[in-house]
Amino acid sequence: MENKLFLVPSSIVLAGVLITGAIVYTNGPRVAVPDNAAQVREAGAAKADLKIRDTDHVLGNPKAKVAVIEYSDFECPFCGRMFSETLPQIKENFIKTGDVKFIYRHFPLKSIHQYAQKAAEASECAGEQGKFWEYHDLVFNRQNSIGADNFKAWAKELGFDSAQFDSCLDSGKYSLRVETDLNEGLALGVNGTPATFVNGKLISGAQPYAEFERVIQEELK
Repeated sequence: MENKLFLVPSSIVLAGVLITGAIVYTNGPRVAVPDNAAQVREAGAAKADLKIRDTDHVLGNPKAKVAVIEYSDFECPFCGRMFSETLPQIKENFIKTGDVKFIYRHFPLKSIHQYAQKAAEASECAGEQGKFWEYHDLVFNRQNSIGADNFKAWAKELGFDSAQFDSCLDSGKYSLRVETDLNEGLALGVNGTPATFVNGKLISGAQPYAEFERVIQEELK
């Protein structure tokens, strides 16, 4: 199985988080990112210094020794593969045991995924009602049906306060939160989705579970 990822296209305006270009894959062009990104990607090297924020959505034991932080896009098919094939095994073998905490952060590739930004905002509106993970799972499970008309319908299906959710989504209340995640990812050298950090060690793309297991076990030692 090929392990591909969506790469951020090569023209980016950070101030407005405007991304333009086309889909490329692992051996395609890389995006220009802030200077410290080189340190993160340096050969074998270093770990990124990623702090858990109070606003993060954390799955599992908050005090777990290993933090798995994924920068992801709800519309990215390789992120969908990470969700459906790899994350369930991480949950079963490491999150349920209390050894790993999993954090989801947003990296919407807006120029190639029409609904990625609003899907991210919708998940934050769900989080406002204490249902981030339920909404996260539903969106990935229905990735082929993603679209503006469904975000509100799915919230209603999950029993949300529809008026609160609809107002939150329509107002763009969490657009800055999503862009903050995106800009942080760029500063860390993320140039495609999914990009997952295991205690700061970057695993790029929809890698098989075995690769995550190897790195997690190293960190647990």
